[in-house]
Amino acid sequence: MKGLKHLMIGLAVVLAPSTAAAADSDLLNGVKSNPQEAKAMCQDFRDQNERGKSAYARANTRNVAESRQISRPDAEVLITYVVGIHCPDVR
Repeated sequence: MKGLKHLMIGLAVVLAPSTAAAADSDLLNGVKSNPQEAKAMCQDFRDQNERGKSAYARANTRNVAESRQISRPDAEVLITYVVGIHCPDVR
């Protein structure tokens, strides 16, 4: 739990400029207004965890960015938001 807290703080510091841009965009509105979308992402992340992969892995971030046609920093913000709000058990 302590490691997750440090990860979240680190991401917040590193992604602060992207977070401001993401807040102004529709980046998070999709998962905010459609919890089923967030739940589906959580299931994908859990499946990755079962295969020994992290939801925060570079390859996953790239896949989320490409599938949603967003930047990688925005994908990092989206993943962090979804995991933090909808599936804190995901690593």
